[in-house]
Amino acid sequence: MKNKTSVVPREGEAQPSRCADNSAFKQQRLPAWKPQLTIASVLSSFFLTGAFCLTVGVCLVLSANSVREIQIDYSDKCSDCSKLRENSSNWNKECHCSINFTLKEDILGDVFMYYGLQNFYQNHRRYVKSRSDAQLLGRNVNVSFLFLSYCAPFSTYRNGTPMAPCGAIANSMFNDTIDLFYNYKSSVIQVPLLKTGNSWWTDKNVKFRNPESYNLSSAFAGTARPPYWQKPVYLLDEEDERNNGYVNDDFIIWMRVSAFATFRNLYRRLRRVQRFAEGLPAGNYTFQISYNFPVTRFKGRKHVILSTVVWSGGSNPFLGIAYLVSGTAATLAGFVITGIHLKLRKKKTYFQKQ
Repeated sequence: MKNKTSVVPREGEAQPSRCADNSAFKQQRLPAWKPQLTIASVLSSFFLTGAFCLTVGVCLVLSANSVREIQIDYSDKCSDCSKLRENSSNWNKECHCSINFTLKEDILGDVFMYYGLQNFYQNHRRYVKSRSDAQLLGRNVNVSFLFLSYCAPFSTYRNGTPMAPCGAIANSMFNDTIDLFYNYKSSVIQVPLLKTGNSWWTDKNVKFRNPESYNLSSAFAGTARPPYWQKPVYLLDEEDERNNGYVNDDFIIWMRVSAFATFRNLYRRLRRVQRFAEGLPAGNYTFQISYNFPVTRFKGRKHVILSTVVWSGGSNPFLGIAYLVSGTAATLAGFVITGIHLKLRKKKTYFQKQ
């Protein structure tokens, strides 16, 4: 074995010091503040926190309860269409159903229409990753890139034609068409609904772009629609050319996946004009549904929801309940600490008298 050699300083040469620098930080001379916790400060912090959380929780719960909401499950009411959609060979056959309901009171203000899905899991890792952000930004994505992307097996067809848009998320897009009609006396009035302006601004203007071309159909030339779609991406909205392609609001909202198996997505907003300027008047209404989205195979349910919103959001009371639980826990902890303190103080006084 070789002997280890050590470096010996020469005669007259200063040996390097191993001590830390003589600074306030390295010598731990920085000024410090150590809080002195007293019973008054501890109890006041617990009770103030509890009072704040309880106040906010009560406000949030009352606000959520003030939301007007109507939810209708049409999974069984459209059972004939559901059986038709169980067979994938009937994808090109249309099926319609109608659902009647009554509003006993006016729904004033802005009214939002949602579609809800139950037992539909969008949080699977492979499902969440099954998309091409480069394609959704309108870039020229070639076939070889799609083969290597996470879109597979919904990337290209067997003949090599790329899908636009690709991926499992886009392929499973909700495609039921829901119209609302107001039965006024002997006439039927279609309720005006807005299909644009429902998505997030950042999604509409930053994350999604159409390919650049002189028209949209030529921009998607050489591509094909996903297997479960009935229309190509550039014909999603035949009434509004600006709401087509990757910037279609319904498509953008669907591409923002949910973290839970039961969720709702914004579908339409009430256009407050003429008879509906103040909201939805009381009376009889009908939902006309073009049934295209099958849910039987995964034991799912479908809902259509009419709801208003308040300053705190929709009718979800979870945040208010969380504040109430936190406030109650803080207040109870304050009372427990107070009881322990009084008990110990009595003991201390007793032993001092002895």
